[in-house]
Amino acid sequence: MIEQKINEFFGDAESTGFGTGWWSGILSAFFGFLSFGGVLCLHFPQLLSSPELRPHYPMHTMRVLIQCLIVGAILFGVISSILRKKKILALTGMLLAIAATALGGSSVQINETPHGGLAIGLDWFLLDLFLMALIYVPLERLWPQYPKQGTFRKEWTLDVVYFMSTHLPLQILSFLVLLPATQATKYLGVPVLQELIARMPWFLQFCLAVVVADIAEYFIHLALHKVPFLWRFHAVHHSSKALDWIAGSRSHFVDDTLVRGFILAPLMLGFSQSIILAYLIFVTLHATWTHCNFGPNAKWLEKFLVMPRYHHWHHTSQKEGIDKNFAIHFPWIDKIFGTYHYPDEWPERYGLDGEEIAHGFFGQTIEPFTKRTP
Repeated sequence: MIEQKINEFFGDAESTGFGTGWWSGILSAFFGFLSFGGVLCLHFPQLLSSPELRPHYPMHTMRVLIQCLIVGAILFGVISSILRKKKILALTGMLLAIAATALGGSSVQINETPHGGLAIGLDWFLLDLFLMALIYVPLERLWPQYPKQGTFRKEWTLDVVYFMSTHLPLQILSFLVLLPATQATKYLGVPVLQELIARMPWFLQFCLAVVVADIAEYFIHLALHKVPFLWRFHAVHHSSKALDWIAGSRSHFVDDTLVRGFILAPLMLGFSQSIILAYLIFVTLHATWTHCNFGPNAKWLEKFLVMPRYHHWHHTSQKEGIDKNFAIHFPWIDKIFGTYHYPDEWPERYGLDGEEIAHGFFGQTIEPFTKRTP
């Protein structure tokens, strides 16, 4: 219902092709939203910014970025308002940019020294949303596997809510994910192994970490499918009937916590923080890419690295693809354990196989705890 109202309010029956003012309107609203949020983070750094990220921000660059977003929102808003009859998107973007400017824009001074404590993590949400959209939306629009599937396809708002849910409460999620791994290292740490790995070249350490992480994720992923109680949570991730870059964000927090905990636990036994950080960046980019509505394929690479078509078969509701392709990075892991399925064509259907789950974020969050296992 909310998604329908949003589409009706901002959308219209006109063409959405290049040169119609649609995409300039989208960019205006998007940039306006990001700039307004960025200025709020400058005003309230203690509450809105993440303590883990504050020391690493190049503030001059961040201020320039905010200013560019403000200018971009106004510029694209003007273009859209000229080209398109319905001007809601353009006006929204320009109003947000004007509001950001009225609040001080990128020149807002931080008059206090933020310290640790409870924080919402709006900065991380805005930055990651900007970078992910910048990378993946053009890929999906220029080379889509399913051209009729638009950026704002059905249930896109639900996936945006899931994206927010894994970013805004950054400290809470970090605690839930890191706690199991941190506790494991106290009892299972092997100093000899840590020293041995540290002697390897950095790139070799990274490659080994990706292999270890993928094997660990294979088994927890398999358990999420095969154990009925765990499947209740993982079914949320598989409920998407259309895949794109943001569909991968649809995941129950219990699912996220288990997967990331099981991946981080073995990594923290023997790998340095720089290697773990590099892996977390890699898995974020790669996992997002494998969910993309992106058609081109590199045949020489697909034998060694999971490509979008490979992971799309994991999300199909077609019988031949169910409970296949559990590996996240390397197809050969599925070959070893007999769960490999990679035909030449793409799936025709996605989602759950005859199974219904609750609608909406709150229903899907609560239902796995109350649902009876058949």
